[in-house]
Amino acid sequence: MRYTVLVPARLASTRLPNKPLADIGGVPMVVRVAQRVAWSAPGMLAPRVVVAGDSELIVHACREHGVEAVLTHQHHTSGSDRLAQACDLLGLQDDELVVNVQGDEPLIAPSLVLEVASLLQNDHQADMSTAAHAIDTVLEFNNPNVVKVVLDAHGRALYFSRAPIPWWRDGSVPGTAALPANPPLRHIGIYGYRVGFLRLFPKLSPAPLELTESLEQLRALWHGHRIAVHVTALAPGAGVDTPEDLERVRKLFPG
Repeated sequence: MRYTVLVPARLASTRLPNKPLADIGGVPMVVRVAQRVAWSAPGMLAPRVVVAGDSELIVHACREHGVEAVLTHQHHTSGSDRLAQACDLLGLQDDELVVNVQGDEPLIAPSLVLEVASLLQNDHQADMSTAAHAIDTVLEFNNPNVVKVVLDAHGRALYFSRAPIPWWRDGSVPGTAALPANPPLRHIGIYGYRVGFLRLFPKLSPAPLELTESLEQLRALWHGHRIAVHVTALAPGAGVDTPEDLERVRKLFPG
């Protein structure tokens, strides 16, 4: 199986300026991400990994470290627009697969990237794939910053929400120490796409549910497209959003 990993990277960041270029053990963070996801599973061909940057500084930093990169527009309204442009710049065909890994995930498991790609390849009724893992604390379940997902019988997403779903009718009110009998699922922000759908997605009208929840993936469900979900046993490593996150990760990559 061959697929392309696209790593979108924006230089602007309100909480951590120039985040993609933040030094982690002597290497820019976005390069760390690209190098990590390039590790293939035993017996598998390594995926093509391309950084889609919005600045020549990002592209130059990647190429200095042997990472393929393309320069995309600075003013894309969404991440999917940037990915779609990257597909065009790379000349990818509509039937090819891409996996979107954010440029601030230096601890992501390469195996998770492979699982998301494999799931989409094998589910011919899905246009997208993503991942989730079981929530094991009430605090996380009730946290609106933790996106939850519920699945159908075929392991495809029924709905994503910042609210605690599925709601346990016979359980306690939010904030108390009780989880549903079947563990709820936390959505992991990694996506697989069929390139043809990725080119279509930015052209779809925003969905009311998407605007309410501030979750772009709800647009796909609203318009009748299916999202296959890989449930992993391992929680992913935390991303880098703040200076504190960066210092924590730096300790894992001594220079």
